Amino acid sequence: MEARHLRYAIVLADHQNFRRAAAAIGIAQPPLSKQIAALEHEVGARLFDRTAHGVIPTSAGEAFLARARRSLAEASAASVDAARAARGETGQLSLGFVASALLDPLPVVLGRFGAQRPGVRLMLHEMATSRSTAALVAGELDAAIGLGPPRGTGAEALVSVTIGRDHLVAVVAHSHPYAGQQTVALDQLRHQQLIVAPGEDEPAIAIGLRALLGDEAHTLEGATVARDVHTITGLAACGVGVGLGPSRMRLNARPDVWFCDVTPRTRLPDLNLSFRAGDRSPALEAFLDTIRGNCPDVGNALDQRLGPR
Repeated sequence: MEARHLRYAIVLADHQNFRRAAAAIGIAQPPLSKQIAALEHEVGARLFDRTAHGVIPTSAGEAFLARARRSLAEASAASVDAARAARGETGQLSLGFVASALLDPLPVVLGRFGAQRPGVRLMLHEMATSRSTAALVAGELDAAIGLGPPRGTGAEALVSVTIGRDHLVAVVAHSHPYAGQQTVALDQLRHQQLIVAPGEDEPAIAIGLRALLGDEAHTLEGATVARDVHTITGLAACGVGVGLGPSRMRLNARPDVWFCDVTPRTRLPDLNLSFRAGDRSPALEAFLDTIRGNCPDVGNALDQRLGPR
């Protein structure tokens, strides 16, 4: 039994006449009569009564037609669903990210992606770069935004592009002596109570700070450890000390804090978007398209790695 047989029976029931039904379907009347007879034989029951007043569904025919209509509707819906999934309009995308990405570019990117692809379920996981890389390699994530290029076992199978660059800044309360300064020298930080992110979450930044402080790196041993860039800013506002982090922290500005560039200017690890090289799932492709639309430079880098769309 094929879908066309179901459609023939439904059209015949709607027109209650073989000639009109055949014309509606676009075939001759004899082939339609033959197909309906074959369908009745396969079902094992008479589906239509042929009367002088028209072709009327029997009780068996009514039961068959009810199922046939639902079956065709489901088949049509299945085709629509498949097409939407193929276009990346439905499905699921699992994204790992470091907290600083919530300052930029995730607010715009996720907002646009959600508006453009409301049928895609976003699974968002805040995690350190090392953890997100391992999860990406293991297939637990579809994409990850972390600090620096992915490293470790399996990282060679990942595509990674830079989506943000940063340098070190200090943040202090408005009551702090550094408030109002455009810059603060590294030497000025050596004897301050510092607020930093934990080394296991931001290892590249922690390593960079230790290298910068040199002989005074022990200053970091007594530093206040904050969960993320948002907490660094909040603790600085409380007067706990001098917060150190990426320049995108300025996007988390509030009236009770002041930001200074650290001199000499110190570049921090790039913010990178990574995903598996062999993964071309529609939901991921749709996410990459949103990235392309929001960050032209990133789009060019993706085109160089994957080829133009």
